[in-house]
Amino acid sequence: MTYNDYIKEIEERKGEGLHPKPIDSAELLSEIIAQIKDTSNAHRKDSLQFFIYNTLPGTTPAAGAKAKFLKEIILGESVVEEITPAFAFELLSHMKGGPSIKVLLDLALGNDTNIASEAAKVLKTQVFLYDADMARLEEAYNAGNAVAKDLLESYAKAEFFTKLPEVDEEIDIVTFIAGVGDISTDLLSPGGDAHSRSDRELHGQCIFEHNKEMQKQLSELKAAHPDKRVMLIAEKGTMGVGSSRMSGVNNVALWTGIQSSPYVPFINMAPIIAGTNGISPIFLTTVGVTGGIGIDLKNWVKQKDADGNTVVNADGEPVLEQTYSVETGTVLTINTKEKKLYNGDKELMNISPSLTPQKVEFIKAGGSYAVVFGKKLQTFAAKTLGIEAPQVYAASKEISKEGQGLTAVEKIFNKNAVGTTPGKTLHAGSDVRVEVNIVGSQDTTGLMTSQELEAMAATTISPIVDGAYQSGCHTASVWDKKAQANIPKLMSFMNDFGLITARDPKGKYHAMTDVIHKVLNDITVSDWDIIIGGDSHTRMSKGVAFGADSGTVALALATGEASMPIPESVKVTFTGEMKSYMDFRDVVHATQQQMLKQFGGENVFQGRVIEVHIGTLNADQAFTFTDWTAEMKAKASICISEDETLIESLEMAKGRIQIMIDKGMDNEKQVLAGLIAKADKRIAEIRSGEKPALKADENAKYYAEVVVDLDVIAEPMIADPDVNNEDVSKRYTHDTIRPLSYYGGTKKVDLGFVGSCMVHKGDMKILAQMLKNIEAQQGKVEFNAPLVVAPPTYNIVDELKAEGDWEVLQKYSGFEFDDNNPKAAARTKYENMLYLERPGCNLCMGNQEKAEPGDTVMATSTRLFQGRVVKDSGEKKGESLLSSTPVVVLSTVLGRTPNLEEYEKAVEGIDLTKFKPSHKLLAN
Repeated sequence: MTYNDYIKEIEERKGEGLHPKPIDSAELLSEIIAQIKDTSNAHRKDSLQFFIYNTLPGTTPAAGAKAKFLKEIILGESVVEEITPAFAFELLSHMKGGPSIKVLLDLALGNDTNIASEAAKVLKTQVFLYDADMARLEEAYNAGNAVAKDLLESYAKAEFFTKLPEVDEEIDIVTFIAGVGDISTDLLSPGGDAHSRSDRELHGQCIFEHNKEMQKQLSELKAAHPDKRVMLIAEKGTMGVGSSRMSGVNNVALWTGIQSSPYVPFINMAPIIAGTNGISPIFLTTVGVTGGIGIDLKNWVKQKDADGNTVVNADGEPVLEQTYSVETGTVLTINTKEKKLYNGDKELMNISPSLTPQKVEFIKAGGSYAVVFGKKLQTFAAKTLGIEAPQVYAASKEISKEGQGLTAVEKIFNKNAVGTTPGKTLHAGSDVRVEVNIVGSQDTTGLMTSQELEAMAATTISPIVDGAYQSGCHTASVWDKKAQANIPKLMSFMNDFGLITARDPKGKYHAMTDVIHKVLNDITVSDWDIIIGGDSHTRMSKGVAFGADSGTVALALATGEASMPIPESVKVTFTGEMKSYMDFRDVVHATQQQMLKQFGGENVFQGRVIEVHIGTLNADQAFTFTDWTAEMKAKASICISEDETLIESLEMAKGRIQIMIDKGMDNEKQVLAGLIAKADKRIAEIRSGEKPALKADENAKYYAEVVVDLDVIAEPMIADPDVNNEDVSKRYTHDTIRPLSYYGGTKKVDLGFVGSCMVHKGDMKILAQMLKNIEAQQGKVEFNAPLVVAPPTYNIVDELKAEGDWEVLQKYSGFEFDDNNPKAAARTKYENMLYLERPGCNLCMGNQEKAEPGDTVMATSTRLFQGRVVKDSGEKKGESLLSSTPVVVLSTVLGRTPNLEEYEKAVEGIDLTKFKPSHKLLAN
């Protein structure tokens, strides 16, 4: 982009009420620098403003050009009246690593002692140093350089952290209720605005789903309380359910937080958010990235009778009573020393879980990245100096209970832990740094991940990561101008960084829009792996996987590590026998229903790891359970498999990785070939008995144990958004699970969707067989509602073609995707026919395709949040009911929910997912 193009863009943005877009282009900034040097240039004044206040830091090309020019000013090679050498040092101090660190090291290790001294002062405040930077310091120290020694001594003391201002003892806040009930991250950063996430100011306009009235109320509240921070609240619900959405936290920070640097626009930090039932675990991690505070308010509690029993209403739901009010405009105080929440002098509650020593460090340092890099830098400096690093950061909590066995997640964390006390076995609650094996970046958050990598000055993937993948699934439905502008740029960046990418920047292999969770499930080749992915559905059927914000993904890519407490686990086992006409999806929904019933409405899964003793289901089928655990609000899930089942899953994974290799997707480091070798090694360990499939210890301790009775699951189970529940907090929760008979075979269905990460090849074969059955029974297949079908992966399409099932689907379809001519615009109207869509997320995402407003959708997908798959119309609320593939297919043929007799007839003779609980001991 040239300067004139930039000015033209600025004028266009003015029309949208936006400021100039922050600069990341070296070409543009070089032109700006030339105009600054030319004292008679008409654009010089504006160019100075752009250079000082509107250039992105880190490793962006613009940051390189900025750092180079500042170095010229400090050395006296360029003279700029408005930028003194002292101011140039200040600007370098705000550039967060990369080229700025290189320049500062050049100056600190140079021959001019005065300049070296000033450069060292700035370097002592920096933490984003990488291996190359540390190597330079070590080399200079070994050569006797006094400045290098001074720097290392400062780093060993972690003065970059200790000399920061302490966290304010009292933080005055004013409340703003953003919604009643669970608040999805779609409210804070709508999926339909995914294209603008990397343009933070533009994206900020979409908060509250573009509700200008709510935005106005928030602005007025801030103006009325200029000395206070705004706390955004989910009243009677959980804040941030659904996905990590770093963009959601970024938006909240932009509207309510503190500017991170006066020289970097639209990057704010330290938001304060809360929920009656706390913060979703994945979202809370994101809050920590920005140095914010997340509070579990518990301001509504279950009412108890005189005997201590929970009082329920006519529907059997617990009656809640308010313990204190947080209505919009309430002024409260967070006391960070006492770790309590006050209303004036009245203590409301203890909030110590929100202000653990580690979380307070994140707040002090301005976010978790600075702490992670700071610890690494301190360790390096102490080691180089040959001294022991002093205890500066809060000691990691290490909980070890003698005589108590380990759950599966405890075993995985102990195996992968870094920096813990040697020989000490850790249990749940311990704070642990762990090495990460597999990392996934998806396309609607990937642009932010690439920005985060640039901001933390990372240039290549950590060598300890076994494999990493950049997907193209969230933007697969529509190849519009936004996707065409963003996705190739993202793929090129990630490919250069070292990831396997869905699209080849060089165009040598066919673009893959496979659902990221499916790919990660295939490239995870050990039950002992830890996986981090930029999506809440990063839940693998092998190893343990955690959905994460774009920043945590960036950190995992750059360092090969993640930090978190070892979560508690809930054990899930099964008894009884599945009925032949039931699908495993029904078991998944019934698990949630039976769990809530067993524990009096308490969701014991929330924030914990579900250890599901699945035993006999292979990776494809077991994924249906682990995937849904995001909707159960679990932090993660682990499948305990029999040895032979795990071997079967690993062989499947090997075959699919080989297909990726055959397509030309492997890179110079042969990452994919390495994964196959790792799978072979794991299979050999299992077969030899050297290291059987992962199992928990018999004497492991669980938070709770849930037993699912398969015998009582008598009919298909449907997750219902319950859109008309009088209690707003009960809507859109995923907790309302109803049997098919509830709908009496009469509920109108306007659209069906078979797709998303919840389906596998078996679902596509079920669909094909159902269509053949219906034609045999009725002489033809006629759809009374549209049926949208999106296979999760191209592999599945290829296998269906080889086995003849794709031909069946083509026979009944009125539309089939064409990769040579992809859709350029989202569909807004649907006919009563079958649509064979491109592999990918499709309707489940809600960022491109949607159902028509007000529709009742029956879908296999995961999300039923308001507006996600279908918006409300003026006449009717849109609703997305979630069910198994057979129920969806039959609902579209009938145009209504089927009755049980119709359902049983339609699935007769079809090989639904069979599941018999393992009779083997799945514990050590």
